Amino acid sequence: MRIKLFILFFVAVASNAQAQEITSRGDKAFYGYNYKQAIVEYQKDMSNGKLITNHQLLNLADSYFRTGDYKKATKLYLDINKKEDSIISANRFNMMLQSLAKTSEPERVKAFMNSKRDQLTNELFENAEFNFQLLETDNPSETEVDLFNANGNSAQADLSPSFYKNKLLFSSSRSQKSKKVYGPSGESYLDIYVARIAESGRILNPNTFADIPDSKYHKSTPYYSEEMGRLFYILSNAEEGQLSFDEKGKNALAIGMVYDGGFFRFLLRDLSTSFYYPFFDHVNGKLYFAANFDDGYGGTDIYFVYINNGQIMSEPINLGSRINSPGNEIAPFIHDGSLYFSSDVFYGLGGMDIYKSNFQPDNDFSIPVNIGAGINSSSDDFGLIMREDQKKGLLGYFASNRPGGLGKDDIYGFVMKNKPGLKTFSLKGKVVNLSSNQGISEAQIRLVGKDGQLLKELFTSTDGNFRVEIPRQEEITVQGTKAGHSVFTATYAGAELEEIQGGSFNMGIVALDDLVSEVEGKNVLDIGKFVFARYKSDVTPAIATELDKVADAVARFPQLQIEIETHTDSRGSNSSNKRISQNRADAIKDYLLKRGMSSSNVRSAVGYGEERIMNNCTNGVYCLDFLHEQNMRTLFVVSNYDELK
Repeated sequence: MRIKLFILFFVAVASNAQAQEITSRGDKAFYGYNYKQAIVEYQKDMSNGKLITNHQLLNLADSYFRTGDYKKATKLYLDINKKEDSIISANRFNMMLQSLAKTSEPERVKAFMNSKRDQLTNELFENAEFNFQLLETDNPSETEVDLFNANGNSAQADLSPSFYKNKLLFSSSRSQKSKKVYGPSGESYLDIYVARIAESGRILNPNTFADIPDSKYHKSTPYYSEEMGRLFYILSNAEEGQLSFDEKGKNALAIGMVYDGGFFRFLLRDLSTSFYYPFFDHVNGKLYFAANFDDGYGGTDIYFVYINNGQIMSEPINLGSRINSPGNEIAPFIHDGSLYFSSDVFYGLGGMDIYKSNFQPDNDFSIPVNIGAGINSSSDDFGLIMREDQKKGLLGYFASNRPGGLGKDDIYGFVMKNKPGLKTFSLKGKVVNLSSNQGISEAQIRLVGKDGQLLKELFTSTDGNFRVEIPRQEEITVQGTKAGHSVFTATYAGAELEEIQGGSFNMGIVALDDLVSEVEGKNVLDIGKFVFARYKSDVTPAIATELDKVADAVARFPQLQIEIETHTDSRGSNSSNKRISQNRADAIKDYLLKRGMSSSNVRSAVGYGEERIMNNCTNGVYCLDFLHEQNMRTLFVVSNYDELK
């Protein structure tokens, strides 16, 4: 697989050789991008008994990788990792897992990834586990895709499509008299072409795009901002028609901008750093791009800067480890609240795949989702763009080197009714204490499927927040709880599943201690006091209001077990008081069972009559009414309080 940066660190072979530590012919071939020859030279050295360093062995592994010999690449990567894993960079670690994925079962890739858990970001593990699960379940796409070769392709590389008014721009290395040959590829320097878009979506009559300054060197990956009337693209750093090099002999790629009137200016330019794939978000004033800065997560990462009327207003800001990985991320594109980009991270379908991540509140992103087979393949697929079409729904383009094309990379078109991507269910929110409205840390979140299978389990952060994403299901039950707290549970299906994903999903639970107080030395549900009419056991509306609180507590704590105790005062005979209090206990139990409580929640319902008087108002003692009423009470004792805590 060729890394799809297409001009990555463009330098002339001789200049590159001067910038690298070259001690052999194998090194010279490797740093000159001639990987087949590098393999030959390194193998000669080993056959002749020459000492090959681990760094050179890594170069050999990379050469096998880039020429598609993944079995040999895997063996070398793993051997070097055992001997000196510290020299394997994050990007090479990704290449190692890519090779492993092509030669082994997915479980071996996962096992090796887990062995490096302490060296990798949590986001990478979440992204990988989710995408592994998504692709393994053969989850269907949101809609069927009508894919076609866009025509107008050449025998060379054709890539980076971009809409330009009612036309299409793209980059190509097809031969031109005005262009020199770029040494590492043996093809012409990349140039930008323009073509008409036919009603079918295919492109017609491609010609070099004349509305930007001429150059003998690279011009590529255009993006046209309709709102600003400006074209962003990358180009080789050059002065007066000659390439510009840094002190190490390196020529890099800059981002330039051309106004509709033809005025040109550089936006991002550093002789030691290359920039790729500009995309301008006019709503937020952000210029996105890919670059290989030292603070990245692996190969090229996606960044953005704020710009105002063509002026850079900020330092480059990395999109973070939710988007960027140990691999290479390129080609950002925003459509309808989602960021699309391309990545060669190891958990994809093949070389470089296209992913989709939804924008979240607080400048956050959802887990990037592989958009699945159809647009993605086992080959390199990258640089997706799309727009609404009145007749077709969505019309889009991307580049791929999949079999059946005309050249090394071809531009493909597609038509589909809805946004591309595999179906997922994502939820973001908070677990809060209903009594204090404060977030609850380490609360357990469970997503359960239609047949009761556990789909996902996770825990909230210190402030009670959570975010989860799983492959789409027909029905999902969302549960939230914590030891000593109630259980939130709700089941959603159909349109409801879409609705709850739109905003913040908050789950309110209560601590058991907020519902229980100690009365008469017992742990009792804390509800309002109620009194039956004299000699009556009817559940009045006022009494029902308090009993509903008991049913609600049990609904929140399904394992709760209670003992119902009813008591009378001493007025009346002992036998009649005993009988009436038992009738009341039975009436309470019957009401609670009708309210949905299970018989397993009610361990007993006992009427004690006047057996447990609270004060001195026993038989024959004169007392005021309010003192007698102290003895007329009903208690709901939590018999398994200690177990629930």
